[in-house]
Amino acid sequence: MSRKTQRPKRRPIVVVHRPPATALSPAQRAFVDGCRELPQLRDPLEAELLVSEAAAGASADEEFWAGVVEHAVSFPSRRNDRLLRVLAAMLTGRPGEWAASAVPAEVPALTVGGAWICDRSVDAGYLVLVCTYRFEDEHAMVFLLDELSGGVVRKAFVTRDVQAAHDELAGQCSLNEIGAEAAHWLLARAYDRLDRDRDDEASLDVQRTRLLANRRIALAFG
Repeated sequence: MSRKTQRPKRRPIVVVHRPPATALSPAQRAFVDGCRELPQLRDPLEAELLVSEAAAGASADEEFWAGVVEHAVSFPSRRNDRLLRVLAAMLTGRPGEWAASAVPAEVPALTVGGAWICDRSVDAGYLVLVCTYRFEDEHAMVFLLDELSGGVVRKAFVTRDVQAAHDELAGQCSLNEIGAEAAHWLLARAYDRLDRDRDDEASLDVQRTRLLANRRIALAFG
C-alpha cells in the first residue's frame, strides 16, 4: 500500500479530569468577586486596599482562606494569579504560606517607617497613632484607639499625604515620635482586644483596612 493511500494515525483524545475545587461559600464567593479589578491595578497599595475591602465583614479565618487559595489555584486566570500574589504578601501565618507556595509574593516589598503617638487624647479617652510605610511611595495609617475599652481600635484609615495628616493631627494634640515596634505592639493589643470583644463590632473603616493593619503589625515585629 502506498503512503498516499495510508490513513494517518490519529492519537486518541484523552480527556483530563481535574478534581473540582471545593465549592466557595457565599462569603468566599463575594470576596473573590470583589477582587475582580485586581489585574488592572498596578499600584501595590491600591491592590491591597481592594483585597482588604473585599474581605470586610467576612469571618476570614484559616478555613475561609484555605477555600479561597484552593479555588484560585484550581482555576488559573490573570485575576486568580494576581490574587494569590497579593494574598502571599498580605496574609500572615499559614494562609500566607499557602498562597506563597503557589506563586511568588507581590512586589515591591513593603517597609516600615516612622511612627508618632498623641500623648493627649483628641477626645476624652482616645489615643492616636500615626504609622508610616513605603512601597515605592510613602503612605501612612492613622489609628484611633479607645483607651476606656482597653485600647480597642475604633477608627483606621490610609492616606498618601503623610505630611498633611501629621500636620492636621499635630494641630489637635501633641504628637511625639515612638519606636515602630512599640507602636505596633499597641496596635497588636488593640486588634487582639477587638477580636475578643465579640459584642462590639468594628466600624466599617476598621474592617476595610484590617488586612493592611495585620500585615504591617507582623512586618514591624520581623
